[in-house]
Amino acid sequence: MTLFFAQRNLESVSLYSFVIVGLLIAAIIGGLVCTVVAWNFGSLWLQAKTSGADVTISSLIGMYFRQVRTPVIVNAKIMAAQAGLDIDRQTGISTQHLEAHYLAEGNVMNVINAIIAAHRAGIDLDFDRAAAIDLAGRDVLDAVRTSVHPRVIDCPDPKHSGNGFLSAIAKNGIELRVKARVTVRTNLEQLIGGATEETVIARVGESIISSIGSSETHLIVLENPNLISRTVLKRGLDNQTAFTIVSIDIAHIEVGQNIGARLRADQAEADVRMARAQAEQRRSEAIASEQVMKAKVAENRANLVLAEAEVPKAMAQAFVAGHFQSPVTG
Repeated sequence: MTLFFAQRNLESVSLYSFVIVGLLIAAIIGGLVCTVVAWNFGSLWLQAKTSGADVTISSLIGMYFRQVRTPVIVNAKIMAAQAGLDIDRQTGISTQHLEAHYLAEGNVMNVINAIIAAHRAGIDLDFDRAAAIDLAGRDVLDAVRTSVHPRVIDCPDPKHSGNGFLSAIAKNGIELRVKARVTVRTNLEQLIGGATEETVIARVGESIISSIGSSETHLIVLENPNLISRTVLKRGLDNQTAFTIVSIDIAHIEVGQNIGARLRADQAEADVRMARAQAEQRRSEAIASEQVMKAKVAENRANLVLAEAEVPKAMAQAFVAGHFQSPVTG
């Protein structure tokens, strides 16, 4: 009996030791895991926690397995929290939204900086719209800055224009060379799908040329260039574009060539050439008619000679036939 209880006690001790060893191993493994997690994510989590960024350890571990750069997401979340933006997990700039934009190959920091700049300037720009603008290939931060501080663009674009001037001709034929500056502000509502500044430059250039072309004389334009600017602004050239035109200013204007006189001179020269060609044609036709008449004269002379040659033959035949008679005397 004593041996039985001793054996049972030995088995209990062995089981207890096994459990203790298992717990120790689990504790060691858990400690190692916690150490690794704390080593890799502890500083980021503590930084986010002290900044009120609402980033959990589980989110950091999930980012690691999803191959998301955790410093980018954490820094973006901290910037949003410190700027006073809404970082609610349901309605605000949540960690999940930032991860999704990062995985879509978006520029997370640029989007956050743009939203902060818009928030400071009182511009309504939420995360979804900013992310959509960024994924569309537009620089959302530059768009916000242009909304706050309008940008001046040259018309025509010096990069694509040889002499840097627009050439327009008034109704009196005088050429005017114009350089304009267009002040634009980004229209965030139409930034996605809206035409770029190249379209704005093309529209403004076309309208300036059209306005000068409808002027009676170039002197009217030289006396008051603002007429051209006001006329162009009334046409709504910023429709369906990513910009709003603030102003159009004529920066430089100069008188070019007298295109009308040159065209009239070219036309006169062309008329002279045409008249010479027509005269040459008539002379050639007269010469040809003269040659035809000479040929007809030669042909008639030949026919006359042939007719005169027939007279002796006819007289000879008459003598032979005795058709000739003596004249009757009374």
